[in-house]
Amino acid sequence: MKKNFEEKLEELSNIVAELESGEVKIDEAINKYTKAMKLAKECSDKLQEVSETVNKILTSDGKLEDFKVEE
Repeated sequence: MKKNFEEKLEELSNIVAELESGEVKIDEAINKYTKAMKLAKECSDKLQEVSETVNKILTSDGKLEDFKVEE
């Protein structure tokens, strides 16, 4: 099952809390850290994608173009 952004962010938060507790054995900590870095990258990529979409405007002919404020 593919997780959505919010689920990934929650899982990342839980992993960080576990690692910060200092109660995770070293081998498990390495695995959790690796998973956390993967989740962080996926979340960052999604935010970048959303940011790029939000910064576009739909033109009258149905095309998306970069939004520019004319002064």
